[in-house]
Amino acid sequence: MVLDLPRTAMLGVGSMSGAVLDGLLAAGVPADRFAVTNRSERSAEALRVRGLAAVAVETDPEANRRAVRGAGLVVVGVKPFLVADLLREVRADLEPDAVVVSVAVGVTSVTMESLVPEGVRVVRALPNTPVRVGRGVTGVSGGSRADAAAVALASSLFAVSGDVLEVPEAQLDALSAVSGSGPAYVFLLVEQWRRAAESLGFDREQARVMVEGTLRGAVELLATSDDGPEALRRAVTSPKGTTERAIAVLEDADLEGTLRRAADAAIARAAELAAL
Repeated sequence: MVLDLPRTAMLGVGSMSGAVLDGLLAAGVPADRFAVTNRSERSAEALRVRGLAAVAVETDPEANRRAVRGAGLVVVGVKPFLVADLLREVRADLEPDAVVVSVAVGVTSVTMESLVPEGVRVVRALPNTPVRVGRGVTGVSGGSRADAAAVALASSLFAVSGDVLEVPEAQLDALSAVSGSGPAYVFLLVEQWRRAAESLGFDREQARVMVEGTLRGAVELLATSDDGPEALRRAVTSPKGTTERAIAVLEDADLEGTLRRAADAAIARAAELAAL
């Protein structure tokens, strides 16, 4: 069944909000359900080619205000430092009971609620880029005025493209540090794993097949197995064997501690953004 969205304004279609839009279109939501704005005419034209009603702010300074008129759902996809100015710009044109969903890290619901009319419900959502391929993980938190219907509507944007976790806003930055930034951790692992394979004498294509094929297979095995990661790891790790020796090196590198420090750094940056 196709997701039944109200008229939806998407303000600023960058990397993350663009992935959300791609996921919705792939799920069968009609392109004519959206009013889209972008900063540049070049980006807007690329969206119009796909059948979307897209307008560039550089050619129409009123584009954002026009887009939100009549929209029951407004997705704010601009960079965090631009969110406040954007909400000030469109506040007078928002529908009285609109749901405003922000995908910006570090901009709190309290901040957003202070910038929109009292009846407007604010929801924060932090998806990751795999929503583009239907395998996303999105954290959703409702603001103080967001009722269950508003949170459910916001969640439906992302549920068509993966898993949605409703969490308290206090946990949202931590969730983003794990799942939002997580794809970058995986891509970095693949980059460096491939380089290690090449250093062992394999060519670039052989390294790609080995690393990406192994990663894809291991993830699929984990997804389809009744066993958890510890049991699956032990099944590969024969006592006194080669894998056991390799795992010992990885454990000595303190992977858990490294990942926690990476998450802490991301959370700290989110706090810095919220204070701007």
